[in-house]
Amino acid sequence: MGPTRNRDLTAATVIAAVIGFVLVTVLYRWFPPITVWTGLSLLAVAIAEGGWAFYVRSKINNGQIGDGPGWLHPLAVARSVMIAKASAWVGALVLGWWVGVLVYLLPRRGTLRIAGEDTAGAVVAAVSALSLLVAALWLQHCCKSPQEPPENGEGAAE
Repeated sequence: MGPTRNRDLTAATVIAAVIGFVLVTVLYRWFPPITVWTGLSLLAVAIAEGGWAFYVRSKINNGQIGDGPGWLHPLAVARSVMIAKASAWVGALVLGWWVGVLVYLLPRRGTLRIAGEDTAGAVVAAVSALSLLVAALWLQHCCKSPQEPPENGEGAAE
């Protein structure tokens, strides 16, 4: 299993944005208010994932992967990769949704009072989703094994 491809995440984001825009166009009048608190849970997850990524990276770089006190178990790294992949997809899809909502709201801020009130919450939610996507990709990157050093120290073949 390889790393999550950026083009797949981009395609998912664009598709979710188009679907989100269509749904918001049809159903916006029944939406609850969008507050700045709406998307902050994603930001909390992104911060936690980013912190875990730095922790995993430091353990891998220090060679503390294994089974012992103070060491990071290899299964924890594998689970971190799976969480990172899932979070990247969630971040991409939710980012697409909020981009679709923003594409609907931004041109209507002057004519619809509620659109102007909902815009700040949608921006915060989109930034939070983007943060989750970036943190997930960073965690995926941090879970990679370090490059093996050359055997002779110089990098030249003998």
